[in-house]
Amino acid sequence: MTEFPDLGQILVIIPTYNERDNVQVIVGRVRAAVPEAHVLVADDNSPDGTGVIADTMAASDDHVHVMHRLGKEGLGAAYLAGFSWALERGYDVVVEMDADGSHQPEQLPLLLDALRGADLVLGSRWVPGGTVVNWPKSREVLSRGGNWYTRRALNMPLRDATGGYRAFRASTLRALDLHGVGSAGYIFQVDLAYRAINRGLVVKEVPIEFVEREVGDSKMNQKIVSEALWRVTVWGVRNRARKVTKWRNSRRRHNPGEDW
Repeated sequence: MTEFPDLGQILVIIPTYNERDNVQVIVGRVRAAVPEAHVLVADDNSPDGTGVIADTMAASDDHVHVMHRLGKEGLGAAYLAGFSWALERGYDVVVEMDADGSHQPEQLPLLLDALRGADLVLGSRWVPGGTVVNWPKSREVLSRGGNWYTRRALNMPLRDATGGYRAFRASTLRALDLHGVGSAGYIFQVDLAYRAINRGLVVKEVPIEFVEREVGDSKMNQKIVSEALWRVTVWGVRNRARKVTKWRNSRRRHNPGEDW
């Protein structure tokens, strides 16, 4: 069993909304995979009693914690609240993980090992060695296409910027200006990766096997996809506009007599 004392205190954040059939299983798998890690269940007031189940686990395990949020506000909002909780309590490493088992806790040591030489590690479906299980071809095409578009629009060298299995150093989260993050849905993942790349932080991708959920309903929908495409396009246009302005200002400095 791999241990990570050199990384400091580790917190795995698991956002939940109506995950009563999954939450106990996924927390147990995290505790088995990396016993020294703590788990924060960030529950968005699930009407199915997910938060109550999480409270029961926390009462018997001092490595399990629960954050009860007022309602369903989106994945990004849940993670931002979890990040603040982690930083306030002095955790050194913060991990994002889905509650439905698609992010396998048994692969968490791979991300943590890579974090020894990085500021942010992404569990990637689309680097060599990465795979998806139980996905229809249409969804794979959508994900690969979305990531290709994100790479081109934002000029990011990442194969899977939309994936949600990732490990941050606490210093990375502090450097990302989290107060300025306004993304709520899955575009939140692109937002944070883009900020990390732009700040010159070391971002690594490690291959993972992503397994589609077997229990419960997926939170992905057309609205989330549309928001992601729109925001990536806006960010890409702004990025190119900044580069053009920078180039023009440079030309003016070096050619003060040139007409514009």
